[in-house]
Amino acid sequence: MPGNNPQTGVIYHPDYLKHETGPHPETKERLVSIISHLRKTGMMEQLDLIKPRYAELSEIEYIHTPEYIEKAKKYSELEIPLDLDTVLSKDSYNVALLAVGGAITAVDAVLDNKVENSFALVRPPGHHAEPDRGMGFCIFNNVAIAARHAQKRGKERVLIVDWDVHHGNGTQKAFYDDPTVLYFSTHQYPHYPGTGWIDEVGTGEGTGYNINVPLPAGTDDAGFIAAFEEILIPAALEFKPDIVLVSAGQDANANDGLAQMRMSVNGFVALASIVKSIAEKTCGGKVAAVLEGGYDLDLLARSVAAVLGVFMGKELGKIEAAEPGPKVRERLEQVKKVQSKYWHLS
Repeated sequence: MPGNNPQTGVIYHPDYLKHETGPHPETKERLVSIISHLRKTGMMEQLDLIKPRYAELSEIEYIHTPEYIEKAKKYSELEIPLDLDTVLSKDSYNVALLAVGGAITAVDAVLDNKVENSFALVRPPGHHAEPDRGMGFCIFNNVAIAARHAQKRGKERVLIVDWDVHHGNGTQKAFYDDPTVLYFSTHQYPHYPGTGWIDEVGTGEGTGYNINVPLPAGTDDAGFIAAFEEILIPAALEFKPDIVLVSAGQDANANDGLAQMRMSVNGFVALASIVKSIAEKTCGGKVAAVLEGGYDLDLLARSVAAVLGVFMGKELGKIEAAEPGPKVRERLEQVKKVQSKYWHLS
């Protein structure tokens, strides 16, 4: 990008803190910790801080039914939880509209060439929200709506990479029969929400455009990196996306608290580097990430900063490629056997 303009945008608004959840893992302190860390390290000054807008009702309807949208609004007004995990306060509905708007703003910033890539630091998260219900801390599916928005703007093929430790059941459901969106997810299995097995590959014209890599508890950096290198890269290069979106949950971190994976902060550097490289080879580097999970405040803040460092083009330490453990290797080979019907995998 010419001149001294920051090449990476961060979408954030303090109103994201108004989604009050009480004693709950998905708390406003998550965003406070990220913003504080970015400011303390001086990284925020090197980023383009972009203000999000509220999503229009018609945009929410790209993915969600009118009946569910009305239910979310009513339950928010009455402060009734959507389910045992998904609490609502009076401001939650409006904040959820702003979270979707943040994801849309992240896409627009990239497509309008204001920045080369972007990261929407939003809450509530979104990838568990299905067309007709919210669940798993999620009200509306931010990344799915952003994908449809990108298509409305003429980007026909969208790659969604979901490295959150939980399977994005809502995103999968939204595009399960759709060959224009390639959904790739690494996640702990068995684990919440119970979906995301190897044989969930899509249906109808969408068959083969849903790639699940369900990894056993205890998988470390080597397992995730191998999944990205051996499955994501060849499939994505064959798919040739017009834009890459990331459901960026940092809860596969060791000691996160809500899962049992063993990733490090440097592991996210490796994953972000792979995603950025795919985008550079296929769509001019157009990447927009959207925050999902991550519940250890320090690990979350440092992991987000590490991903942003990759997006900004900082020279970061390389991770030595290691062979995944035997259980992980067996699982990867199972995935490759299924997905090689649809993609030329290594």
